[in-house]
Amino acid sequence: MDLQLGDKTVFITGASGGIGRALALEFAAEGAQLALVGGTQHAEMEACIAGQPWRARALALHADTTSTLEIDVAMEKAREHFGRVDVCVANAGRWTPEAKLLHRADEQRIRANLEVNLFGSIWTARAFFDALSRSTPRRDGHGASLIFVGSTAGRFGEKGHAEYAAGKAALAGLVLTLKNEIVELDPWGRVNLIEPGWTVTHMARAALEVPGTIAKVVRTMPLRQLARAKDVARSAVFLASPAASRHVSGETITVAGGMEGRVQWDASEIDEDRVRRRLEQE
Repeated sequence: MDLQLGDKTVFITGASGGIGRALALEFAAEGAQLALVGGTQHAEMEACIAGQPWRARALALHADTTSTLEIDVAMEKAREHFGRVDVCVANAGRWTPEAKLLHRADEQRIRANLEVNLFGSIWTARAFFDALSRSTPRRDGHGASLIFVGSTAGRFGEKGHAEYAAGKAALAGLVLTLKNEIVELDPWGRVNLIEPGWTVTHMARAALEVPGTIAKVVRTMPLRQLARAKDVARSAVFLASPAASRHVSGETITVAGGMEGRVQWDASEIDEDRVRRRLEQE
């Protein structure tokens, strides 16, 4: 199936991280032009792009998504370079590994998480909407697409990470509002949310390597496995596609193996080594 992304420009924040890199690879495989935004790992992102066959279709940008000026500048550079931006994936996120009950978490930790997970997403969306206001809707009727990357923590909560859960939960309200605003700029524009569960990325790897963590995580899922970054990225490709998702807006796709807010398996039934081997084989 042709997902009709070959002539689209895709703007991705957090493109230097695990899910961000997978997003770049999956959209590149569909032939899209890429505006990739990196922050603290910008150099690693540039090195990754340099080694790809699609490097001529990619623009590397440096921006801190918590800075309205920097994300606005990055979006405008992308629009000027490619002529327009069709898809925006607000993927940049922050998660503090150490679990702390709310009353023991200091103000800096709480504010830092909210600045990236909530306000960084808002500033990215605002910059994208401004770019859309400077462009006319596509003549082919392929509407713009804004995709937020949230977390199951925003739906089920996550003990010891209240500030992370709060920032991600707020994205649901943002999606339900912006789906009604984007059509003022593009009558076929769409806004959606992806909620990944535990996904094997650099950010989560240390926590997942603690014995017992995998069993604790997958016991709430009928599918006893962990997500890969490309599982999340392929969901974003689906939502961005005007062929596959032209009538999907204001929706949330959860990529978490059927996770529910209840235990489905006893931890003793879960073979952590088997879960790890399955990831390595794929």
